[in-house]
Amino acid sequence: MRVIITLGCTECKQRNYSTMKNKKNNTERIEMKKYCRFCNAHTLHRETK
Repeated sequence: MRVIITLGCTECKQRNYSTMKNKKNNTERIEMKKYCRFCNAHTLHRETK
């Protein structure tokens, strides 16, 4: 049930991180505060397609 997902920055739209999530437990898109090296700051990263 675990799938690999890509996290993209909401500020600059760059795809910076890849992680795994359990589709059975988390049906909605994941949001995390992560460091974006392009923005040079901690920003909100959302799951992309």
